[in-house]
Amino acid sequence: MPDRTNTALPGTLGKTLRAAPHELPALGWAFAYFFCLLCAYYILRPVRDEMAVQAGAAVLQWLFSATFVAMLALVPVFGWLCARLPRARLLPVVYAFFALNLAGFWAAFETGIEPRQIAVVFFVWVSVFNLFAVSVFWSLMSDLFDADQAARLYGTIAAGGSCGAIAGPLLTALAAPVLGPANLLLVSAAFLAAAIGCIAMLARWSRRHPRAGIATAEPPPDRPLGGSILAGIRAVASSPYLLGICVYLLCYTMLSTALYFQQVEIVGREIADSRERTRLFATLDLTVNALTLIMQIAAFARLNAALGLAWMLALMPLVSAAGFLWLGVAPTLAVLIAFGVARRVGEFSISKPARETLFTVVPREERYKAKNFIDTVVYRGGDAFSGWIVGALRGAGLGLSAIAYLAVPVATAWLAAGLWLGRKQAELRDKPV
Repeated sequence: MPDRTNTALPGTLGKTLRAAPHELPALGWAFAYFFCLLCAYYILRPVRDEMAVQAGAAVLQWLFSATFVAMLALVPVFGWLCARLPRARLLPVVYAFFALNLAGFWAAFETGIEPRQIAVVFFVWVSVFNLFAVSVFWSLMSDLFDADQAARLYGTIAAGGSCGAIAGPLLTALAAPVLGPANLLLVSAAFLAAAIGCIAMLARWSRRHPRAGIATAEPPPDRPLGGSILAGIRAVASSPYLLGICVYLLCYTMLSTALYFQQVEIVGREIADSRERTRLFATLDLTVNALTLIMQIAAFARLNAALGLAWMLALMPLVSAAGFLWLGVAPTLAVLIAFGVARRVGEFSISKPARETLFTVVPREERYKAKNFIDTVVYRGGDAFSGWIVGALRGAGLGLSAIAYLAVPVATAWLAAGLWLGRKQAELRDKPV
């Protein structure tokens, strides 16, 4: 069992990080791991968003649907890998696969293929990569840290991703004129390779400090999970708790998709120049991630201690309800930017770490297989479904304001799901998994 003595560091560092001395190495490597992962992604994100604007809002539902189909195809493959590979090999295989994909895109660009010709493939691939890569990251975190550690450490760990999300756009802005867009794909792949090194160091730490609350029936971390490749789907279907997480995530994705449609239409209408749109997206990313970093380090653990998990999960539904009402009254670029920044900052600094805490009270197989199914298929299924719904509403003649107003009841359902999940997690927290 891990050493629970000396549970706080002295002085300002201890008050800020809320970490025990023996947790510092893992905290540092987890921070670096998430930094590398999101830096790799944010090097690619502005290009993906600009491709979406060029494609237009009319085809977004097709892009979301294609992403959903890709997720459906990959989930059984991931389940097969989970059943056969131990944790220390599973994650490096996943990231090596994505790094090789980036090398393939680089080769395609180098052969002279026009970017527009592979825009749809690249949009879908980036969307799949982002969810899969981040999902397995948080699976590992819930496997390394118990619920009490997650409440203290997840904010700082998430801050590593925010630092990477700041470094990625900056690196893109500085290096793109020198290296060119194609070579930036290799830079992104190099960050994925660095993430694999962080995984190796975390595996070494976990052997010295095993996670508290591991059920005796579970296979040890150095052995494959075993089981069926579809075990995650069955676990979700049979667990009210996991189904509640699905509802919470579906509400979030439906509102995110509705807001993304608003973004494509409003930005496309008010900013005609492609380069200016790309610069706006990069600037917003930098702003969001800088504010998120401050919140994650300075506020997450304190808010969690003061409010509890249930209200942490409820905060962003409340903000979203107010924001969509505001956007319904004034569907302008200024309101879109203000609401979008507030919502993304709250999601990354509060809702996302809080949502990941929900998985610390389920068995290891569910932390990987069920969580991956929820984070990929359910997430992108919500995107695809809501994409077609919003597309149908637009086709029926509803404007931006009407669609914004219709999003408010979804935010209310999101709020109810968050409060229920917070109470349920508290019930499961002290029970052996």
